[in-house]
Formats: sequence, C-alpha cells, structure tokens
Amino acid sequence: MKPSWTLTVALLAVLTGCAQLPQQPVVGIIELAARPAEGALLAGIRAYEDGQYAQAEKRLNAALQAGLPSPKDQAAAHKYLAFIYCTSRRTAECEAAFRAARAADPGFALGKSEAGHPLWGPVYQRSQR
Repeated sequence: MKPSWTLTVALLAVLTGCAQLPQQPVVGIIELAARPAEGALLAGIRAYEDGQYAQAEKRLNAALQAGLPSPKDQAAAHKYLAFIYCTSRRTAECEAAFRAARAADPGFALGKSEAGHPLWGPVYQRSQR
C-alpha cells in the first residue's frame, strides 16, 4: 500500500523534530566560581548565611561591580543586600536594593516566607509601589 502525502509530510515533520540541535556548553559550578563576579556572589551569599554581614555586603557589592551577566544573579545580589540593609536598620537602602533587584530582573519576587519577614517584609511591600 502506498503512503499518503499527508502521512509522509507528518512523518518527515516528526523526524525533523527529532534531529539534534546544537547543545550549549555546560558550565559547572567550579568554572562559575572562578569568574570574578560569580565567585564574589557565591562568597557573599555564603558569608550572609554564616552571619558575616559586613563581609557579605562587601562581596555582594563586589559581585555587582564586577558585572554579573545574569539578571537573576544581579537580583539575588540586590536581594541579599536588601536583607543586610534592613537588618541594620538602613531602610532607605533596603528599599532601594529591592527596587534594584526588580530593575535587574522584572520577574523578581520574594518567596512567601521571605516576604512575610518582620524586618524586610514591609519594606519589600513598599518597594513594589
């Protein structure tokens, strides 16, 4: 039995869709950490999580100054800076950091538990206006 034209076109479309597209090179965490901006971001987040806020602030600002290429990474740096500013009662800087995070990544938003934090939650809400 001879295949119909429609079936032949459909089969070619499926087979074409299965063709491999060129793959993007995979970049590992070791390579990222070796880059100045990304390494500073990772060090800043680590310092923040260890409660070393002065060191975290320094590293996060260094990451931003080094030129983080990823908008999500820029937003993360600003977010952690906002947390530091709010916990040290620098409310205007905290609000500006939240605005900078959203400017870097328009999809930026705090998670539910972060947005409900008593120190920076209200500042975050104000920054959205």
